[in-house]
Amino acid sequence: MDLCVIVLLLSLCGLLRGQDPISLDDCCKDGKDRGQESQDCTSLPLISESTTCRIAQEQCCATVLDDNICTIGINMAKDQGSCDSLLSTSTCETKTSKMCCECCLLGRAAQERGLSCDLTFAVGYQCGVVSRACCVDRLPNTHAKPTPDAQPDASNTDDRCKDAGCVNGLCVNGTCVCLAGYKLKADRKTCEDINECLLGAHQCRPGERCINTLGSYRCQREVSCGTGYELTDSNQCEDIDECETGTHNCGAEMLCQNSVGSFRCRPRMQCGEGFIQDALGSCIDINECLSVTGPCPAGHMCFNTVGSFTCQRQSVNCGRGYHLNAQGTRCVDIDECAGPDNSCDGHGCINLLGSYRCECRSGFVFNSITRSCEDINECRNYPGRLCAHKCENILGSYKCSCTTGFKLASDARNCDDLDECESAPCSQECANVYGSYQCYCRRGYQLSDVDGITCEDIDECALPTGGHICSYRCYNTPGSFHCTCPATGYTLAPNGRSCQDIDECVTGTHACTESQSCFNIQGGYKCLSFDCPANYRRSGDTPRVDRADFIRCVKSCQPNDISCVLDPILSTSHTAISLPTFREFNKPEEIVFLRSSTPSPLPHMDSPEIIYDILEGNVQNSFDIIKRLDHGMIVGVVRQVKPLVGPVSTVLKLAMNYVTNGVVSHRNIINVHIYVSEFWF
Repeated sequence: MDLCVIVLLLSLCGLLRGQDPISLDDCCKDGKDRGQESQDCTSLPLISESTTCRIAQEQCCATVLDDNICTIGINMAKDQGSCDSLLSTSTCETKTSKMCCECCLLGRAAQERGLSCDLTFAVGYQCGVVSRACCVDRLPNTHAKPTPDAQPDASNTDDRCKDAGCVNGLCVNGTCVCLAGYKLKADRKTCEDINECLLGAHQCRPGERCINTLGSYRCQREVSCGTGYELTDSNQCEDIDECETGTHNCGAEMLCQNSVGSFRCRPRMQCGEGFIQDALGSCIDINECLSVTGPCPAGHMCFNTVGSFTCQRQSVNCGRGYHLNAQGTRCVDIDECAGPDNSCDGHGCINLLGSYRCECRSGFVFNSITRSCEDINECRNYPGRLCAHKCENILGSYKCSCTTGFKLASDARNCDDLDECESAPCSQECANVYGSYQCYCRRGYQLSDVDGITCEDIDECALPTGGHICSYRCYNTPGSFHCTCPATGYTLAPNGRSCQDIDECVTGTHACTESQSCFNIQGGYKCLSFDCPANYRRSGDTPRVDRADFIRCVKSCQPNDISCVLDPILSTSHTAISLPTFREFNKPEEIVFLRSSTPSPLPHMDSPEIIYDILEGNVQNSFDIIKRLDHGMIVGVVRQVKPLVGPVSTVLKLAMNYVTNGVVSHRNIINVHIYVSEFWF
């Protein structure tokens, strides 16, 4: 239960008891019972009008709910050993369960490691109680009954104690009695722990924090002991012997020496006189000559030796470039040029009194300060004057190189164009250009966009204009293409692209009989046979015109045939035309012209004397007929207004009506046999 809640309940219990006819214990018990039923603690049915009773109800109910939620987390820690399933949601209840679960895991971990069940670091009160309970719960014999020495002088064998039902206490003469550190709850049967820390009944000193335990409490320092110390059970800081516990980091060649609050690593090997030991245990020679006082007497020079030093009488001081002779009596010149490894590093060396001079090779210059030969960077000193393209400095000289597409000339300085085409880098044709090359392809091929050197075949048939290259079908070939025509009825034109219709009627390759008329259509022919109907006779011969055959039958009535005479149809005509399937149909195509036999008496288009009409066969409303003047004659023009994809055949029945005073006086019927080829133009 939260600390502030307990204080509030205790205050209310002490101040207000006796002012309400219903005791606060009854109010709290009602709240606990409703909390066990998981009711909403903020809207409980009140058992008293007292505000104090309502507070006791709500807080006792909330305490039971919190304990139940906490118990869920504790049980999960004990059963599953993990709190991962509580991470999916973030409600207030889940957070409480997660806290109790994780704090229980802390207590179990302390027990497994043999540590104290009282946490040494600061956590919340409820977390500390849960952690200790889970730790103590796993200790051996934690649930054993108190020994007789620790119990009151009583016996549980009294018959009155059989039904007492004491929990965590003893029964004396039928009454439950609690051990020290516990108090009897309102049910008079259960003993619960007294929180001495909360009630202020502890004896912890300033600087110590009270930690409640079951049946007692303990005091813990609020400030930790610090590095190198540990807190004992007696609440004292004790030095940690890192050497004994093995928590030091001394190497194998070092010895661990414990000190108060720390430790030191001492070398196993001891250095002799004239040496000093470093941090790693190595013996370092002491240069006694560098000491402030100097080990040698006045008039002597000190020379350091390994582990010691020597003193030599100081007779002559030689300058730079000189040294004492073997007798130590005078200064003689040092020959810096003597020996194969002279001071000039392989260059010419000239010894001078007290000095020397280097004769540097070509590409080097003598530095009088460092007294050495240094490389001359010709590329930096003479930019753009040594090499045509790129200059690279090398030790004692320089080297020229060329950019891509060029090669170094014979003078090793200039660059000549490299003819890349000699190595045949292109798949077809190669043209050398200055500093590079260009690949190009023969007709019918194009250069690849991927590598720029491979020639790929152009599929002329797949180009946006490929559908118009050939009038029928296009077949791609490497570097070219060829056109084909339908298997029958056509032949390839001399241009190799167009298909020409074979006129079977002219070539005589048709199969029409003598009584039939051969009519050529695109890609074939038709055998036509037109007969005049009754009371009509054929007028003249059948003339052959372009794309059409024409037969005209005029009315020829028998004597006294009144119905024939009254029939307004004066003539019936048959004509046949062949149409292609137009590839592009952008505007109406005029296919048949119907001319009247007499000139128009009116000078305008809307003359009512002749009316043209389509009676039958207008497939998909693909045709219409308009009237216009042509050289003073009225003409009916039949147009194709919609594209038709062949093969299609239809008989378009047309009427040319002569109207007088709104009545058709006579008419001519024209039957147009239309054949639409499947071939595209």
